[in-house]
Amino acid sequence: MRTLIVDDEPLAIERLQLICAKEPMIEVVGTASDGAAALRLVEALQPDLLLLDISMPELDGIGVARALVRRPGPRPAIIFVTAFDGFAVEAFDIEAVDYVLKPVSPERLVRAVARVAERSSQQGDIDAPPVVESAYADEFWVPHRAELIRIASQDIERIEAERDYMRLHVGGRSFLLHHTIASLEQRLDPARFIRLHRSLIVRRDRIRKLRHDGSGVWFADLGDDGEVRIGRTYLTAAKSIAGR
Repeated sequence: MRTLIVDDEPLAIERLQLICAKEPMIEVVGTASDGAAALRLVEALQPDLLLLDISMPELDGIGVARALVRRPGPRPAIIFVTAFDGFAVEAFDIEAVDYVLKPVSPERLVRAVARVAERSSQQGDIDAPPVVESAYADEFWVPHRAELIRIASQDIERIEAERDYMRLHVGGRSFLLHHTIASLEQRLDPARFIRLHRSLIVRRDRIRKLRHDGSGVWFADLGDDGEVRIGRTYLTAAKSIAGR
């Protein structure tokens, strides 16, 4: 896999070169220390893969990725390699294959490159049926300690707002994602998720029953997760679950 390394820190480039040199599926064809140089080298070298830093002077990694999206013809796969976890949502919105946090371990980089190879194989299968892109996110990448963890949207049970963060509850664990609840709601399939009040979104199949207290206030029973009050703004949509 012809690979271009882009980073404004010489030591970071050297570390990636050393890791890549030990991996037979990676061939480093060049390096760049800024975004403008990266775009020129993409044109000249036609790499299959970019290992792309985000924080760079002038044209940063996100800007490079957006420029490549607008570029006609085939474009390289992108793995972001960065010290910052706050750009993950934006990175995957522009179709990055993976998002690796520094300091990079050889094992983590190999897993990321394997994802590129798998995706390339799927796209190259002429017998594969065409993929219909959904308007909604099928996965989220959330920071957890020194890694970013992939969470499939279908596995999220409920989402609770906590100031500037959303807490995603998945299989007895929870993860914080820096997002607003309104923007997150737009990225979730409304056929699968429903907002019950201004700080709560739940997966529809988690709702066991609806009840009211006789004074017009409605509640949703979420089983082991307890009972939550339904906000008036969201009551009509909640009742529609029961065909009311």
